Amino acid sequence: MNRLFVVNKPIFRTSNGYMGYVKRKYGTKKVGFSGTLDPFATGCLIVATGQYTKLFQYLKKTPKSYKATLWLGANSPSLDIEKIDSIKEVACFDTQTIKETLASFMGELTYYPPKFCAKRINGKRAYELARAGEEVALKTISSTIYDIKLINYNHPFVHFEAKVSEGTYIRSLGALIADKLGVDGTLSSLHRIHEGAFYYDNEKAINPFAHLCIPENSYTGDENDIELGKKLDITCFQHQKDGIYLLQTKNFFSIIEIINHTVHYKLNRIATFEN
Repeated sequence: MNRLFVVNKPIFRTSNGYMGYVKRKYGTKKVGFSGTLDPFATGCLIVATGQYTKLFQYLKKTPKSYKATLWLGANSPSLDIEKIDSIKEVACFDTQTIKETLASFMGELTYYPPKFCAKRINGKRAYELARAGEEVALKTISSTIYDIKLINYNHPFVHFEAKVSEGTYIRSLGALIADKLGVDGTLSSLHRIHEGAFYYDNEKAINPFAHLCIPENSYTGDENDIELGKKLDITCFQHQKDGIYLLQTKNFFSIIEIINHTVHYKLNRIATFEN
């Protein structure tokens, strides 16, 4: 079964662990997801079954939007509620100060990812090293904050919404906001609203063609050559410039790459979408 859809990941479930539920519900063994959500986070998680699991890298998944709650005065090495080690009372801020602080993070942002994250260091996940008490040396990364706004401020909780580029760590953003306010702070909730045009809609099947970030090409030769994975003649393509393209036949679709007038298959014989 080839299916692309969005699930609403519940709190305190790992993204990978939640796939067990998906496998049982849809009676399939091959399931994958894109864009890991932290265990304490909830919301939009793109899931695919069968051959559609190969499409994640070609999907338009940005920008992403999140709703988050920043708990002022709370400290956690994981920057979320899973490992809170201290809570201090902090003075209440003026709402305008909160709004201006949030707005100051608009644009390009360079920062360190959380030590408890899935990035690999010498073959091991950073969170594995952090949980074992080992040194975690992560390099800075850059993200774009397209929009950030205050939803509500009910001291000591700052509820905000942010639209960001792919790969942004909202936990780190929350810590930076708290730092600028001069207090400890950690996220007490995080909900992903959407990834690009992917929203949760009762797990309805999604047509992947509508969300691919690669252009379509056409082949004037025998389409059976494509379905059989035969060598393709570059002169039979509408677009012959180097790049990655989608090819559709009657029963299947393929993704090919043209390099120096030579055609290479990246994915082939994937069944077309059926609603």
